Amino acid sequence: MLDPVAGNLEQYMTLLSVRQKLVASNIANADTPGYKTQDVDFQAELQNAGAGLGPTVQEVKGLTMKNDGNNVSLDRESRLLAENALRFNIASNLLRSQLKIVRMAIEGGSTSS
Repeated sequence: MLDPVAGNLEQYMTLLSVRQKLVASNIANADTPGYKTQDVDFQAELQNAGAGLGPTVQEVKGLTMKNDGNNVSLDRESRLLAENALRFNIASNLLRSQLKIVRMAIEGGSTSS
């Protein structure tokens, strides 16, 4: 581990990956009768990431139920996909910067590539 920031970024990116899989599953089941949208409480899971427990998947409450018992909202899932992609991009750029700093330190501070 590079430092606590890199460790936190790793946990953050892992949580983003879990959420991405859940959103993809929700979209894949948009037409499955009786399917209930699943997600993670992102903020709570991020705060508990240091506890070593895996994320808790939960059913999303408050979504409109269709006649077939399915409550997947493609608008919501599309928004989450875009938000997740943005968050992952930012986190990977931060991690890349951390690695660049370590590389520069190892090379003695030279800026050559």
